[in-house]
Amino acid sequence: MNRTRTLTRLPLLLGLLGTALPALALEPFTADYTASYMGMSANGTMTLAREGGDRWKYSLRIRNQVADLSQNTIFDVHQGKLRPLASSDSSVALIKRKSVQARYDWANAQASWSGDIKPERRGPVKLQAGDMDALLINLAVARDLAEGKPLSYRMVDEGRVKPMRYEVAGKEQVTVGGKPHQATKVVRRDDKKETIAWIVPDMPVPARILQRENGQDTIDLTLKALR
Repeated sequence: MNRTRTLTRLPLLLGLLGTALPALALEPFTADYTASYMGMSANGTMTLAREGGDRWKYSLRIRNQVADLSQNTIFDVHQGKLRPLASSDSSVALIKRKSVQARYDWANAQASWSGDIKPERRGPVKLQAGDMDALLINLAVARDLAEGKPLSYRMVDEGRVKPMRYEVAGKEQVTVGGKPHQATKVVRRDDKKETIAWIVPDMPVPARILQRENGQDTIDLTLKALR
């Protein structure tokens, strides 16, 4: 398994981080997670903050002894949909470093990428209404789950266009801060990868997120504090 690749695409795994509030009811938050990655403990932080005007900044950072990942997406809400405007991804895993920047030009309906990315993945890629990057889908899934909408998306990220769909797999009890909560279990399967998230109503982020590859747990995130 390419461990660096697994870490840098963690937002695909986290395509379930979001708000359980009605559409457009975005509210700033900071969520702290404990994590297991590469057999070692890690810390994760996700934040949603106002960027000024009608723009927002959604961020993810995960760190442990061997890896440090930071991702940010600037977006607005256009016709009720979350619309990416720019993003930056950077990671350090062991001795390998990677940094990629993205620009979503909606006036010309195209996305492009720069930085540590192969020439054939730099774009431009044609944009369609409703397209999102991997990180921004995080906010859309739980919002749509709360409204009973289909959890189907078109991801445009790092020169790729890919359909993404999540399925509801029942209810389960989870514990957050020592208190039990009833959560909706949401699952996405893609080739040999599986992502599972437990979403609790009225919480802006999942209580737990688990990724598996080839049947083995690779990353396990558990919510410990929400501010």
